[in-house]
Amino acid sequence: MKLCIKTVLILCTLLTLTACLSTPSSDSRAEPHEIAELFNASTPEYKTLKAQAETQKNTEQAKVDSKPKPITYDDLWQEIIAELAFDIVPTPRLQKRINWYLKQPDYLLKVNRRAKPYLFHIAQKIKQKGLPMDLVLLPFVESDFRPKVHSSQSAVGIWQLMDSTAYHFGVTTDEWYDGRQDVLASTDAALDYLVYLYQRFNGDWLHALAAYNTGEGRVKKAIRTSRKSGKQGYFWQLKLPKETADYVPKLLALSYLLQAKHPKFKVPQLPNYALTSEVDFAQRFDFSVIVSLTGVDKNRLHQLNPGYLQHQSAPNGPHKVLLPLTEKQLWQSEFFQRYFSQTYTVAKNDTFYALARRFNTSVQSLMALNNKKSSLLRVGEVLKIKKAQPLDNLMVEYQVSPYLAQEEKRPVLTMEHEYIIQNGDSLWEISKQFNVPVKDLLTWNNLKSTSLLKPGKKLLLHLPRPAQTPKKPEPKKFLSELEQLVKPNTSP
Repeated sequence: MKLCIKTVLILCTLLTLTACLSTPSSDSRAEPHEIAELFNASTPEYKTLKAQAETQKNTEQAKVDSKPKPITYDDLWQEIIAELAFDIVPTPRLQKRINWYLKQPDYLLKVNRRAKPYLFHIAQKIKQKGLPMDLVLLPFVESDFRPKVHSSQSAVGIWQLMDSTAYHFGVTTDEWYDGRQDVLASTDAALDYLVYLYQRFNGDWLHALAAYNTGEGRVKKAIRTSRKSGKQGYFWQLKLPKETADYVPKLLALSYLLQAKHPKFKVPQLPNYALTSEVDFAQRFDFSVIVSLTGVDKNRLHQLNPGYLQHQSAPNGPHKVLLPLTEKQLWQSEFFQRYFSQTYTVAKNDTFYALARRFNTSVQSLMALNNKKSSLLRVGEVLKIKKAQPLDNLMVEYQVSPYLAQEEKRPVLTMEHEYIIQNGDSLWEISKQFNVPVKDLLTWNNLKSTSLLKPGKKLLLHLPRPAQTPKKPEPKKFLSELEQLVKPNTSP
């Protein structure tokens, strides 16, 4: 009897332990797939937990969806306007510039025609550097977006770069190429210079812009003078040359009119994608050959690439050409398919991201080149890859005659010529006036590219001697010889 009671007690204890082991702890909720192992999927417990999991998932997705998505613009000017960031402080000088623009409501429409091939590229460069979009307006203020304009102070191009500044920030100038007139190259230099000035003036963009116009030293001196007089040294308190004092308000007025969407000031429209594409041929070229390869009109090619001063690129570069084609048009062109496109067969574990890094391009470009709307790749799929092929000779041999080649080798006789430097002269202008290379001017006068020209000083030039013309015979002698030829012999 005692044995039976003991046996029953042991069995009850075992059943209690089994129940404890099989019951989930209230502190650790089981996942739906764990519940499914204990219960049938149709049980109420499983359905409840599954519904709770779905609710939590939907709540988290709703939080993600509630985050503001970046706004995309079909029009480039609308995106520029949306990203303008400078604070506008109302001042009489600013109002004066606003009134000037309102008297010319078509100003931006006219200048935009010159800016059209380049503006998207400039806006992209500004965004990539994390700079305020207001800087995209600076070429309008500086030069009315004229790539070849020269100022009286020898500043050149849409950004009005001085030769020494351009040289310091990596833009070269020689008899073949002037990087200050190259819109994209000069943009890189100008933005780097503006970043430098922004840092030098402790993050004050108005001081940086003033220094861009009149020089770093002059602005620093004006700030010191302002502070000595008990002021804070803000831009509007500085005593600066009139041109600089008006220069910054010009940009701010343009920014204000765009931000305010003033009804009397007309805003252009531009597609929000690049209308031109830059191609690096990586070797010296003649424009005639590029014309034959691409089918682009030669005058249009020169117009888009004003940095090139000759019909050929410089021996040591650059060798980049801006073509009047969108990226899509370029990729679809026979020229690009032949010289700048290779194929690649997709292997296992390949992704667009990995291939973009491998071939030094972007995922977007790679997908667009292959007309892909999805990022899925199939093993064995053949993709087009943007990669240059070896090109044929891109130069034209102009010496078609041995006689011409021999004539070209003949030494050119020169004579010394002194030139008095005039106010506003630059080495570049003098070189064009006398048709001599800038580097020869530097060598002849022991100058550097950064040297300043002082009005009244003399420059030594070695110019070709004028061609010698044969002397005409004296009239009397000529007539007497003629008479002897035609006069009959009268001697007996």
